[in-house]
Amino acid sequence: MGILFRVAGAGLALSTLLAQSAAAQESLPNTRSVALPAIDVSSTRVGGGITGASNSVITAEDLERAPESTLQDILSREAGVQTQSLYGGVNGTGTTVDVRGFGVTAPSNVLILVDGRRFNDSDLTGFDFSLIPRNSIERIEITRGNSGAVLYGDGAVGGVINIVTKNGVGAKPNARVEAGFGTYNTKEAKVSASTSVGPFSTAVFGNAFETDGYRDNNATKQRQAVGDIRYKAAEGSVFFNIAADHLDQRLPGPRTISNGPFVGNVNEFATNPRGTNYPLDNFQRDNIALRGGVTRTLWDGTELTLDGSLRRKDTTFATFNPIGGFLPANTPSGFNETTLSAAAITPRINFDRSWGDWRISGIAGLDFYKTKYQSNRALFRGAAPNHVYDFNQTTTGFYAQPTFTFRNDTDISLGGRIQRNSFSARDTFDPTAPAGLFGVNPQGLPLDTEESQRAFHAGIEHRFSSNVAVFARMAQSFRLPNIDERVGASPVLTVTNFNLRTQRSRDYEGGLRLNWNRFEVQTSVYDMYLTDELHFSPITFANTNLDPTRRYGVETMARFSVTDSLRLRGSATYTRAVFRSGPFAGNDVPEVARWSGSAGASWDVYRKYLTLDVGARFIGSRYPDGDEANLGGNMIPGYALVDVRVGGEIDRFFWSVAVQNLFDRNYYDYALDQSFPGNQLVQTYPQPGRTFMVRAGAKF
Repeated sequence: MGILFRVAGAGLALSTLLAQSAAAQESLPNTRSVALPAIDVSSTRVGGGITGASNSVITAEDLERAPESTLQDILSREAGVQTQSLYGGVNGTGTTVDVRGFGVTAPSNVLILVDGRRFNDSDLTGFDFSLIPRNSIERIEITRGNSGAVLYGDGAVGGVINIVTKNGVGAKPNARVEAGFGTYNTKEAKVSASTSVGPFSTAVFGNAFETDGYRDNNATKQRQAVGDIRYKAAEGSVFFNIAADHLDQRLPGPRTISNGPFVGNVNEFATNPRGTNYPLDNFQRDNIALRGGVTRTLWDGTELTLDGSLRRKDTTFATFNPIGGFLPANTPSGFNETTLSAAAITPRINFDRSWGDWRISGIAGLDFYKTKYQSNRALFRGAAPNHVYDFNQTTTGFYAQPTFTFRNDTDISLGGRIQRNSFSARDTFDPTAPAGLFGVNPQGLPLDTEESQRAFHAGIEHRFSSNVAVFARMAQSFRLPNIDERVGASPVLTVTNFNLRTQRSRDYEGGLRLNWNRFEVQTSVYDMYLTDELHFSPITFANTNLDPTRRYGVETMARFSVTDSLRLRGSATYTRAVFRSGPFAGNDVPEVARWSGSAGASWDVYRKYLTLDVGARFIGSRYPDGDEANLGGNMIPGYALVDVRVGGEIDRFFWSVAVQNLFDRNYYDYALDQSFPGNQLVQTYPQPGRTFMVRAGAKF
């Protein structure tokens, strides 16, 4: 907590094999406020934001005008957000979003919601932002820090990102079609339509995307569809949403940098960054999600929501012996076939009552989640599996978070959650199945475990005037071990122990919000303490609970409307992620840059007929995965990227030309350090150079 007072007073942690097998196991208006707007409680729990927390919003217009090509790139402009990509940035697949410095474990420490419902899976890959059609998004809400754990449960450690999708409520009949073509034979098509008739409304969205990709063996094909239907009346509403996704992804693997007598001298990142040593590795995913529910006004200021969801994800992954390995090239080395299904029931009550200058608002409810995971691990497609993993996880949480407002200028929020977690794991082992050159692990130890965890939040915000506000909070959260962490990829012939301790954290935050006419700024400082942090070592292929760690830093974001047609934005972040004790005490946690920032401008050159958007993103240097000792000889270099978009609208027609990485920088944002005495060995994942995208479409 000391950093608060001092300042206020003054892919994926993975080797090539695991990074790709984890993928298989998936198996503004022109100006905006930094405070969250009012939100329909049928789609989210956040409402006006969590009192005392750092919040920001990315609007539908921000998304449409952004020169960046993916949702992850757009999110990386926000304060406190960093990204890592394994597959060449293709449509965002394989790119993770990190909030407040968790590096390779970010997918499990940043909770992703879609319409207020958790969408993180219980495997290692976390959430794939390419699942959500960009044209279906109304806004993206970001709440930083632990405070989301009360409302949403485990995993909300670094922060919560809530994607709110569009619906047809109150819409006149309308449609939109768009097509695009770009570098590396990239093609995309988007269509959307919505309408409402009386109390009924409906909306549909569809996307198709194809590309050869920047890397060899990097081709991607993706199809997405979303449908939404609602009935809304004075006394309540009924809603139903269905989303489906198909992805066919080729996996190019790393580019090696080596210097020493054992592996040889090679720098594939410099000599052939677009190449691959894994020409056949591939991954497929089919995902379907159903969400629905009803809301009912019980009495003035009190509303009941009964909703739930069903999801199923089927994935397959195949990997082959790399060129120049111990076996002939392209010999099958692994095939995983995984099904993950999840069901949720999440009833809750929202309330909001006022008595003069006094007000109480908030939410209370129950979350029930049940997840079933089955994964068949074989040597090649059609072979008998060596291992069949069957996992079942059930969580039941009760929570309440009221906010009290005094004299219309002070908000105090107090919230708590208690959650019961039950987990069962079984491994069926077939020693007669084909095993490959190095064999396979013996049968894992069965596990049946139950535990209770607690989270709390206390926050305050005081508004000195309409222009100046201060806020502060403290919170506690927890994170359960995910399925991939329990399975791991332990050293050959070692019995897998599925039992890991639950991660816990507590953080403190304070900040300031200013708003002077056309200028808005928010700055905050935070300090977070973690125990039993969950971590995968890509060197030993084992999962462990780390020695105590700490995150602290300062985040600042600002917007300035120079004129009605010219708007500027920027962010600057200082992030520290360090080990508090143990053999690496004082060292930085790998894959977390200390400095990051962004700047951008949106200019309506001539009304909406011609517009210009420019964005710049900077990430400082960071230690690669595997370098907990901070030896520093293989640092991931810092880089700055500039993206530009020119577009316009004429009547119902619109167009745009976007250039990403304008200055054609060679860079990578994830690397694995596998060096050993006498030999440097680093695996890098190169990102695209300069790329172009041309889009055009029409509205009806």
